Amino acid sequence: MPKVKSEKKFRKHQDIQKQGIGFNKDIGQHILKNPLIIKTMVEKAGIRNTDTVFEVGPGTGNMTVKLLEGSKKVVVFYILFITCNLPLYNKLHLIVGNVLKTDLPYFDICVANLPYQISSPFVFKLLLHRPFFRSAVLMFQKEFGDRLVATPGSKLYCRLSVNTQLLAKVNHLMKVGKNNFRPPPKVESCVVRIEPKNPPPPINFQEWDAMIKICFSRKNKTLGGAFRLNSVLDMMEKNYKLYSSMKNQMVDKDFNAKEKVTQILLSSGFESKRARNLDIDDFLSLLLAFNKEGFHFS
Repeated sequence: MPKVKSEKKFRKHQDIQKQGIGFNKDIGQHILKNPLIIKTMVEKAGIRNTDTVFEVGPGTGNMTVKLLEGSKKVVVFYILFITCNLPLYNKLHLIVGNVLKTDLPYFDICVANLPYQISSPFVFKLLLHRPFFRSAVLMFQKEFGDRLVATPGSKLYCRLSVNTQLLAKVNHLMKVGKNNFRPPPKVESCVVRIEPKNPPPPINFQEWDAMIKICFSRKNKTLGGAFRLNSVLDMMEKNYKLYSSMKNQMVDKDFNAKEKVTQILLSSGFESKRARNLDIDDFLSLLLAFNKEGFHFS
């Protein structure tokens, strides 16, 4: 029996190759084959007939066809596009290349079954893209999607959760099992909708992210412990002196970064708190407390 099953798989693979279709798992190419999931993703995107839609990794074009039907234009980024026999082809704009290394085009909506290995950098490239887009409906590995929507106190709450939720409203839409793909991936998947906040919070994102990285470097320890690491104190002292010189302010001879940082944490009430339990407002208050005393993170 195992031999028969193996032969069937081999014949199926040969049939696919005869059609000129090959799958490259090294670039995350697992083709979404369930039309109901494709239909749901497109519906959840809320596409208007005046919209330009952005898609990454079109594969066989199953999703692309549906996007073309309801939009004004579809811009597709791809490394390997398996077929070009699509209806409404005149509405399709193809761009060959690595989406992480190329400027993004103008678009209103993003809908994509992403290669999972580019999930994190792609999300932040999207969220920092201007002009603003309306929303993105994206397929992710389930654990990554769960981290995006995780709330304070949950096991998956992390730097990714905080940074994404600072810049956008994030909602989990549905789970997607392995068997909805060809070939099936090793992990479960999910679909998430991301709506950027417009206008964004009036803070320097690089500085924010640098602080959040410190906070979550010791996720289960107190912030007092995280900020008193020698490497962190050295960086903060260097930045303090740099910003002081930019403002033509003298640094006291007896300046002690460790004592100053501890004082800020104690007076703001964050000394004994843990990053895993803090929300966006808490982190904003912490950043403000440091900035008021001349400490910056970038």
